[in-house]
Amino acid sequence: MSRALRNIAIIAHVDHGKTTLVDQLLRQSGTFRLNQKMDERVMDNNDLEKERGITILAKNTAVEYNGTHINIVDTPGHADFGGEVERVLGMVNGVLLLVDAVEGPMPQTRFVTKKALALGLKPIVVINKIDRPGARPDWVLNQTFDLFDKLGANDEQLDFHVIYASGLNGWACLDLKDAPSHGGSASDMKPLFETVLKHVPTPPGDPDAPLQLQLAALDYSTFTGRLGIGRVLNGRIKPGQQVVVMNHDKQISSGRINQVLGFQGLERIPVESAEAGDIIIISGLDEIGIGVTICDRD
Repeated sequence: MSRALRNIAIIAHVDHGKTTLVDQLLRQSGTFRLNQKMDERVMDNNDLEKERGITILAKNTAVEYNGTHINIVDTPGHADFGGEVERVLGMVNGVLLLVDAVEGPMPQTRFVTKKALALGLKPIVVINKIDRPGARPDWVLNQTFDLFDKLGANDEQLDFHVIYASGLNGWACLDLKDAPSHGGSASDMKPLFETVLKHVPTPPGDPDAPLQLQLAALDYSTFTGRLGIGRVLNGRIKPGQQVVVMNHDKQISSGRINQVLGFQGLERIPVESAEAGDIIIISGLDEIGIGVTICDRD
């Protein structure tokens, strides 16, 4: 898989335009063809969520931008999923906090934001819907700063980067005067992509070390059975590899990896191998649980 890599999570209140924004990132990176039909709400693809309009299971999408593979992980929006939030945030090295230009940061995002700050992640704040009537970006910026401060952000986290955007109209800018709604000529999402590439670190890990893959989420396929989703912390993994499943220092099972899947757009695609930093899905192991580590058998 691609070595130029970034792993980011998105934190957003349900109505603040996350799906529309991700849709634009997919389209403008060329990951989607313009005529490709898409569910209006890319990231909320779990049925229960569609009904309730909330994000429970963390979903992954990925875009390629200028030769860099960017994994975008959704975060559960509710405190009920506390353990899951930490595991999901443990897969990434940066977060986008998406806030509405009129409403500002919402109480529902406090929990996830606090977890992200506690893990040392440095947020990039995206003030979305900047072209809404009544937009008040300066107020929103102050509210966001105050929120981070209350949640215990350190000086580096308080010195966050800000992007002004309209996910609906497909543009982003670093300076308000470049926003079309303010007389500027911003016309695409390039400033958002560039900010991610510049300010989100490459995932750590040594591809030549022994394999360590930590599972952050589980899924199920009627064809291949139980699936494990996680980030490769160290080493490499490929289909057919013999592995053991460890829970802390205790071996709970061993087996053979059937498939290794990566993310491309909204698709899960089989890959020949993955290495440190990659967020992947594996199949072939029955006795896996959230939080276990997959290691080399030797």
